Amino acid sequence: MASGRAALDSNPFDDPSVQNAVHGGHDDDLESNPFDTDSLNPKGGHAYSQPLDEDEEELYPTSTRGTAPAHAMRDDDIARRERELEERERELDARTEHMRKFGRNNWPPFYPLVYHDIDAEIPPDSQDIMRHIYYLWLLLVATLIWNVPTTVIMAIFGVPSANFIGAIIYLVVIPPASFTLWYRPVYNGLMKEHSLFYYVYFLFGGFHLLFSLYAVVGYASTGCAGLLSAESAFINGKWLSGAFATVSSIGFVLQGAGNLWYYRLIFRHNREKGHTFEQAKAELASHGARAYLYVAGA
Repeated sequence: MASGRAALDSNPFDDPSVQNAVHGGHDDDLESNPFDTDSLNPKGGHAYSQPLDEDEEELYPTSTRGTAPAHAMRDDDIARRERELEERERELDARTEHMRKFGRNNWPPFYPLVYHDIDAEIPPDSQDIMRHIYYLWLLLVATLIWNVPTTVIMAIFGVPSANFIGAIIYLVVIPPASFTLWYRPVYNGLMKEHSLFYYVYFLFGGFHLLFSLYAVVGYASTGCAGLLSAESAFINGKWLSGAFATVSSIGFVLQGAGNLWYYRLIFRHNREKGHTFEQAKAELASHGARAYLYVAGA
């Protein structure tokens, strides 16, 4: 009974566990860093003092280091594209205006029937050849025009070496025939590099060379005031007729000799490109007789 009374009389706060709780634990526990534990710092250091990994730094950049050159390149590319677009727009506007005035066809200028543009359609390495052939064709037309009044003058002054009716027929027939049968084929040949065009040109261009020889000689009553016509006029003392016939003869000679020169160059070009007569026949069978007549873009 005495022991029980002593237990009741004792101070319950004297219990060591209670005292420890009241004072918040041992002094060592109070002075220690609550974050300095192995669970929070498994590598033995402070968990929040470790440096970031390099990959993590790349994921979260803190500066614009290295981005300036990329922006400059992108701006240059955008500016270049804008210039190209502006240039294309100008070209389209020019073409639209041209087509509004003349349509797709632009030649001849006074009555457009076909599209003809050596700079736009012929490859750069063949443009000089094509341009010179075009000049020779224009010289042929100019000579035929000159040939008509020449024959008229010779008839007036009684020089029977030329026939002005034949000269008029040549002027009406030869320009469109030559343009269609040999000029346009060589134009399309250099533009498209199809065998058929070249062989059509060789055929009708060869006929034109024979006509040029015929015109240069200028037999009596042939309609061409050539060398024989000029000689006859001078022999008969018809100096004016002889002078006109001489100019006509020079025109026939120049265009004939020039066409012979470029006929040879085109023949060599055709061989270098590997075109054959078999290819020409195959293209004719595939496209039909209209193949060498269609214009650019067909």
